[in-house]
Amino acid sequence: MIFHYLLTFLTGILAGLLGGLLGIGGGIVVMPYLKFIVGLPTMFAAGTTVIAVFFTTFGGSIKHYRLGHIDFKVIAPVIISGAVMSLLFSLVFPHLKLYSRWLDFAIGILFLFIASRMIFESIWFLDGKKSHSNNGSAVKFKWWQKITIGSVAGALPGLLGIGSGAILVAVFTFLFDMPIKIAIGSSLACFSINAFISSVMKASQGFVDWNIAIPLSIGAFIGANIGAKLNKIFSSKILHLIFGLLFLYISAKFILLFYGVKI
Repeated sequence: MIFHYLLTFLTGILAGLLGGLLGIGGGIVVMPYLKFIVGLPTMFAAGTTVIAVFFTTFGGSIKHYRLGHIDFKVIAPVIISGAVMSLLFSLVFPHLKLYSRWLDFAIGILFLFIASRMIFESIWFLDGKKSHSNNGSAVKFKWWQKITIGSVAGALPGLLGIGSGAILVAVFTFLFDMPIKIAIGSSLACFSINAFISSVMKASQGFVDWNIAIPLSIGAFIGANIGAKLNKIFSSKILHLIFGLLFLYISAKFILLFYGVKI
């Protein structure tokens, strides 16, 4: 039992570290752990994951804000629209219980996107050649464009418990032309609101295993603060490549699970 709690706590730290470093929620670490190692059903894995995701994003966004990596004026429409969609899709979540196989498939596709993005960034983007202004072209985007982006990002944690960090970092980086550290901080700030709403909803719906969620969340909060500090001095290019390849494998596990194949 002690080993189980320790392993869960360490998984939370790893998820938090990645969240602080890469601007993601850490669900890409937590979800496979809960699904394939702990053995939670998909619905409970998603509900428990989003609790840890909230503490990852909240802890990381606080540190990034102190480092000056977040401009709330620029991302306010993304935050608001994401919060609304997280609430709406969280209301739909309990009705997906009979379709958990499709949740596995959707999570697998999402992991495939995340893995592809990480590998792409490790090879083409994080080489230090691209320059940005402080807020890039984000201020040039119209409010309805930001609302659209926030709505898509907010739907994912509402439905799957993970996901919007992978989308938001890419959008803030490649469309808003933000510096990578600003993109990471902004992603964490937006995702933390989405994850909080999704966490409250899934907890109230009874889809959270608190024996797992508590040590996981404590570790995630600690790891997120450490990861945000390391972000200031650490080049994450190699980390993107390593975890991109790992998540390709995890993506295959989820997708093949949909077809009844285990690897």
